[in-house]
Amino acid sequence: MSMREQLKEKFDKGHLSYSSIKHALGDMRVFEMYMKGELYKDSEALRFGTLYDMLLFERSKAMRHYRVLNDEDLMRGISSARPKLTTKYKERLAAATAEALENGQEVVTGEDWKKATAMIDRLGVCGLRSELLSGEFQVEFNEEIDGVPVKGFLDCLNDDNIVDSKSSRGISKFKYDVRGFSYDIQAYIYTKVFGINDFYWVVQEKNYPYLPAKVKCSDETLFSGEMKFHQGVENIKRWLDTPSNTEKYYADFVV
Repeated sequence: MSMREQLKEKFDKGHLSYSSIKHALGDMRVFEMYMKGELYKDSEALRFGTLYDMLLFERSKAMRHYRVLNDEDLMRGISSARPKLTTKYKERLAAATAEALENGQEVVTGEDWKKATAMIDRLGVCGLRSELLSGEFQVEFNEEIDGVPVKGFLDCLNDDNIVDSKSSRGISKFKYDVRGFSYDIQAYIYTKVFGINDFYWVVQEKNYPYLPAKVKCSDETLFSGEMKFHQGVENIKRWLDTPSNTEKYYADFVV
């Protein structure tokens, strides 16, 4: 049975993603939870990152998807030093959120919308948008790497390079994020699937004045991603071939 067939039989999805392989580098119980859809994570940072990417790559979709909340409207007529803590404000916010959900929309604050727009504007002013973010956006793939089925979306496919967009806590910290969040696995998968060696991140700080950066993925980082990819895949293959109680798993290593 192929790996795609094994995954389909076990999880009703015949592919792996960057995130699933990343989780397989740690606790296989977490990998299993992710594959079963039990590991949903939500945070302000993730929600903002989704808003930023959609405005950057699919603006018309973002205009339909989001309902921008106007705090001035929500606070109108409320006499309080802290209006957002009042019952009236919370009732208005709940009503606006419910109305948006009924219309298939997601609510976003006016502050976050303006911030994401300002960040994207700076990408245009500095020239990075025209230099690196002018190809085909949100490109889906479902391919195999050495018999391993992988599926995902990449942000921007150009003729001679691949670009991934990241909003960041700080440019100087991004090099640690690449390894810490296993962005190197993403880079390896994308370059391998499309046969393009040049990979860039367009990184931008989320704090004003929103410093942007062009970050080239080095050969060393691609190699790191390749090694982590194969290690994660080996862990998954071993788990698929010898099913066991993953709660019994424990880490064992030397430092």
